[in-house]
Amino acid sequence: MPFENKYIGSSFDDFLAECGILAEVTATATKRVMVWQIEEAMKAQDLTRTALAAKMGTSEATLNDLLDARDSDMTLTTLAKAAAALGKTLRVQFI
Repeated sequence: MPFENKYIGSSFDDFLAECGILAEVTATATKRVMVWQIEEAMKAQDLTRTALAAKMGTSEATLNDLLDARDSDMTLTTLAKAAAALGKTLRVQFI
């Protein structure tokens, strides 16, 4: 009997869901993209972390937590403050 791969025909998301890690992987990927977008906006505006934290009205430690791509925990309030401080709008949606 030839080897049959039970994942042929399924999506990578299906595989991650079957492994029980889809939500965690999705959250980590989303956080990494958001961190990249924030850092790109900071570069474009020549803002340091200290300057952005001041514009957000928060501590640099809070901003450092937000910019830690390995930590997917973040509040919408902190993200909204970062977006506003960068002249951006935060949009969250379910698809």
